[in-house]
Amino acid sequence: MSAARIVVGVSGGVDSSVAALLLRDAGFEVTGLFMQNWADDGSGGCRAEDDRRDAVAVCGTLGLPIRFRDFSREYWGGVFQHFLSEYAAGRTPNPDVLCNREIKFKHFLDAAHELGAEAIATGHYARVDCVEGRYRLLRAKDRGKDQSYFLHQLGQHQLAATRFPLGELHKDEVRRIATEQQLPTAAKKDSTGICFIGERDFREFLGRYLPARTGEIRDPDGNRVGEHPGVFYYTLGQREGLHIGGVRGRAQAPWFVVGKDVERNLLYVDQGHDSPWLQSRSLRSEAMHWIDGHAPASHVSCTAQTRYRQADEDCEVEVNDDGSVTVHFARPQRAVTPGQSLVLYDGDTCLGGAVILHTDAPVIADHQTRSDAA
Repeated sequence: MSAARIVVGVSGGVDSSVAALLLRDAGFEVTGLFMQNWADDGSGGCRAEDDRRDAVAVCGTLGLPIRFRDFSREYWGGVFQHFLSEYAAGRTPNPDVLCNREIKFKHFLDAAHELGAEAIATGHYARVDCVEGRYRLLRAKDRGKDQSYFLHQLGQHQLAATRFPLGELHKDEVRRIATEQQLPTAAKKDSTGICFIGERDFREFLGRYLPARTGEIRDPDGNRVGEHPGVFYYTLGQREGLHIGGVRGRAQAPWFVVGKDVERNLLYVDQGHDSPWLQSRSLRSEAMHWIDGHAPASHVSCTAQTRYRQADEDCEVEVNDDGSVTVHFARPQRAVTPGQSLVLYDGDTCLGGAVILHTDAPVIADHQTRSDAA
């Protein structure tokens, strides 16, 4: 009986390198596939060519064939245009979630099937199992590296054809294996941030596509405290990059972004990490994606994350008629941000997720209107 064929997405990093090694040693017929998801925009900040060379070197060391696919057009239409439109609307998107859904577990999976593979594998830290014929997405053993948050848009079809070889390992074990096997990527630094921005300055990159307009920074009472270079560069809870000096009558304490008015090009800030303007107890999402294909019930008691690496937060979830959910948290949540992902869990099992539409945090524009009327 011939070995099962698996195509591994080799990114040129240590995680995918070890994933390929583990599958090869487990007896699978492994082929590497390097995905080009971003076309060179001439700014010189993309590391795709370096990553490509590293992926080739790893496959050469492991004695594996490697294939190449250019998904840059699909990425532009399925991920990047959405990224731009969300920032232009004043929201903060999560392109990694869309990249997984639209590229790595759609176009990559299709390409693997065209190559005759039965399954794909990646270097993500997550796990998959099957209970009574239904596939589950589980958190990785290494909770500090768990990436199920970014994979919550996967469904039964994708999970049935996906392997996560690193799901049972801790990161230090992965580094040790890579070093012992003398893989070319053993000491390579992990990539961070948004993949297509790389090491570039975020504002400079975004300004190439969304022309900036300077505007006022105001406190919640409407007092001018500074000037911003573009309201869509900022996200709720952000402290860095505000450049607010001493303000007469205010303490020498850090300022945090607490609101944005894109239409009026105003950025609102307040002092205090736990400003009341950043607190919410409930949210409503866009249409929910359930990994099992449907909601477990019309009312669900579970835990949630509204950002990556957040501690589990107890919540009650009401499933609405339009497919969205309303979530009530057991305690106030800081800086829950529209455009980011709400991901629900039952223990280690990821139930699914959705984009956050709005929260019950106080709206500064409404406060301003009431103050002006008074």
